[in-house]
Amino acid sequence: MEEEKYMRRALELARHGEFDAAPNPMVGAVIVCDGRIIGEGFHRRCGEPHAEVNAVRSVRRPELLSRSTIYVTLEPCSHYGKTPPCAGLLIDKGIPRVVVGCRDPFPRVAGRGIQMLRDAGREVVVGVLEEECRALNERFITAHTLRRPWIELKWAETADGFIGSHDSEGRPAPVAVSNPLTAVLAHAERSKAQAIMVGRGTVEADNPRLDLRLWPGTSPRPVVMTSRPLPEGSHLAAREDVLVFSSLTPLPEILGKLYADHGITSLLVEGGTRVIDSFLDAGLWDELRVERSPEILGGGVKAPQIPANADVVARGTVRGNSVERYRRR
Repeated sequence: MEEEKYMRRALELARHGEFDAAPNPMVGAVIVCDGRIIGEGFHRRCGEPHAEVNAVRSVRRPELLSRSTIYVTLEPCSHYGKTPPCAGLLIDKGIPRVVVGCRDPFPRVAGRGIQMLRDAGREVVVGVLEEECRALNERFITAHTLRRPWIELKWAETADGFIGSHDSEGRPAPVAVSNPLTAVLAHAERSKAQAIMVGRGTVEADNPRLDLRLWPGTSPRPVVMTSRPLPEGSHLAAREDVLVFSSLTPLPEILGKLYADHGITSLLVEGGTRVIDSFLDAGLWDELRVERSPEILGGGVKAPQIPANADVVARGTVRGNSVERYRRR
């Protein structure tokens, strides 16, 4: 089908924004005239021109726009944010037909872009490869639909199911489970999240930086669950952007504040077990990433249990460690 062919190309373009577009969605756009692509674009990073703008700018013969169709993976925006509304641009450029992959759930758009185009007399087709277009931006769509960040829980455990050991005084102590290559992949995972959460126990035991040292990109904002001040001298205590929430506060309230007050649409939860278990017990998760080494520890801090409603969607082996990804059923 012709429309699906061009929308697939728009999806390919949109994926180029995977690491830089957030908190905006990944969007791709293709402009077609007389069965030939005359313009393409995608949203590179937040604050820069949207996919439709880049596609229009790439057209060498602007006079062709008045008889062209633009294929865009997500509904064109209808409001002034960091950039002008894309729906208005398409109207101003005289593009008569717009094919949209899926509607935008963001409250300031949510159908208004489509209606603006139709009110201006443009033909608008909605729902071409809708499932694929929604899947592309599942983090963005989940956040603006549920008004809380997309939540990924991540941990690494030994073959016998331990996430850490105990020191001589019985306190949790870290265990090296990841290998050098899976550590790089873990940082790549961090680069997709806007925020990364740990509990006080992890801060005390590991003194983590929670930044991107092994992968390019912008480090996620650190979030710590604790009812006490952060330990003096810890890496996170020295960061001005760290967010601290009381471990006594209900998780839904914390997630709501991350979304509404801080604009965070994706959250990576890295530990420890108590924090991860609190999310699992509350049913507040969208994705799990579990790494397992062949090491047998024999005792220590038990790893979280994978819930019954989790389905494996990806599985691989990286230098002897297995890495599995789960989604909610």
